[in-house]
Amino acid sequence: MSRAQTLETGHIGLNVTELDRSLAFYREVFGFTVMAEGKEDGRRWAFLGRDNRLLVTLWQQSEGSFRTGSPGLHHLSFQVESIEAVEATAEVLRGLGAEFTYDGVVPHGEAGTSGGIFFTDPDGIRLEIYAPTGADPAAAPTPGAPTCGFF
Repeated sequence: MSRAQTLETGHIGLNVTELDRSLAFYREVFGFTVMAEGKEDGRRWAFLGRDNRLLVTLWQQSEGSFRTGSPGLHHLSFQVESIEAVEATAEVLRGLGAEFTYDGVVPHGEAGTSGGIFFTDPDGIRLEIYAPTGADPAAAPTPGAPTCGFF
């Protein structure tokens, strides 16, 4: 038996505390559409995607908030086409009162040209939106390590 020759990330499943709040956030920030939804008490969930492709699933089965000190998800990252798209999303996030890790667009590494924004969702899950080029070469917020690594 041989391993698969191609491998792509399918979708990311996230536990959330309040499905309605998370649905509003992910739809507004990422432009996701609801592809399917479970509304049964105690078993609420939603499948979110774009262009008929499932990208994120939300499962209302958590309490508290995301804990960075526990094993598991470090952060969820989305690539967009341009720094302008990153900046436009940052404006949406500011309007929602989202919490940012760094002030504005930051490079992924010292003098790098890829970069983006780092922020949290309503449950404190760490998220990133970045572009592969177009970030001003500047000092990275975490010298000697990738910006997306230790935050």
